[in-house]
Amino acid sequence: MKSIKEVVQEFCFDGDVVEIVPFGNGHINDTYRVMCSRGSYVLQKINHQIFLDPQGLIENIEKVTRHIRQKVIKRGGDPRREVLNLIPTHHQEYICQTKSGDFWRAYELIENSKSLDLVKNKEDFYQSGLAFGAFQKDLEDFPVDTLNLTIEDFHHTPKRYDQFHKSLKLNKSGRKHFALPEIEFALKHQEFADTLWDYHQQGLLPLKVTHNDTKLNNVLLDADSNDVLCVVDLDTVMPGFSLDDFGDSIRFGASTALEDEKDLSKVHLSIPYYEAYVDGFIEGAGGSLSDLEIKLFPEGAKMMTLECGLRFLKDYIDGDVYFKTSYPDHNLVRARTQFKLVQEMDDSWEILKKISATRLKV
Repeated sequence: MKSIKEVVQEFCFDGDVVEIVPFGNGHINDTYRVMCSRGSYVLQKINHQIFLDPQGLIENIEKVTRHIRQKVIKRGGDPRREVLNLIPTHHQEYICQTKSGDFWRAYELIENSKSLDLVKNKEDFYQSGLAFGAFQKDLEDFPVDTLNLTIEDFHHTPKRYDQFHKSLKLNKSGRKHFALPEIEFALKHQEFADTLWDYHQQGLLPLKVTHNDTKLNNVLLDADSNDVLCVVDLDTVMPGFSLDDFGDSIRFGASTALEDEKDLSKVHLSIPYYEAYVDGFIEGAGGSLSDLEIKLFPEGAKMMTLECGLRFLKDYIDGDVYFKTSYPDHNLVRARTQFKLVQEMDDSWEILKKISATRLKV
């Protein structure tokens, strides 16, 4: 804890440090709650094995939160609770690098707030859609080309397929023959992978500021009213399609089973949950989405689910080098659940397209 205390001294916290305790359940960054005599803060070590450009990451967060803060103030909201607030170091920077090469950053803790880990009902998922839709609305006029690419080609599905083919050719783990049906499924859907980028290249689908980690627990709610406060965990904020954020939410939130459910008969797409998220996302976005983006909601959902399944399958063939696994076939099981969801989306395609059609601007 001595090294943590030394890091704490680098930041402009208000008052004397009273207590430092581990905080949250994130899997990427080490996180601590720092309680001071005149305020509480969240201190995080940035995992620079995953985020190779910590400085660029912090620059993105600082720019985006500053932009949102101005919007919150303009509409009469509370900038202490409705947007993350970075704490500067005594050198007036928002990142601290230790002698050992670690990178740290700190936020003001948003008091009397909570987040949910599981979608328990349609209202939970609607609120999540509302939050990520509002994120789109607040950043609709942000100059997206000023953002750093902290993870190259993160949601570029065609390039994910290029990487997948290289893995198939190498077959490092010798497992390829155990996954032939899954490989066949992935290859059958490869042509679809170009869909969104084709629209982009035609000038019809713009790159916007996207969150890229739209889990339910990245939405903060007021602990008393359950109203949405803000979106957190902005490490993967980058240029992308609004459909990336929409689709990734649907991928896990509208599934009736866990990501690694072995019994595929339990894996279904919940149309009521899908519809609830659509309504929340559109309402939160407040007119910032084009008709084409709304029409392409099903494509966004299918794309992110297919891409995630492809990444799990690639990692299985590579020998489990990226995702943490609990047993030898874990990544293959994960790929199967994603591909089952893709199949469910294909089977419900007319319904999903109709949901979009009924919500287009008049």
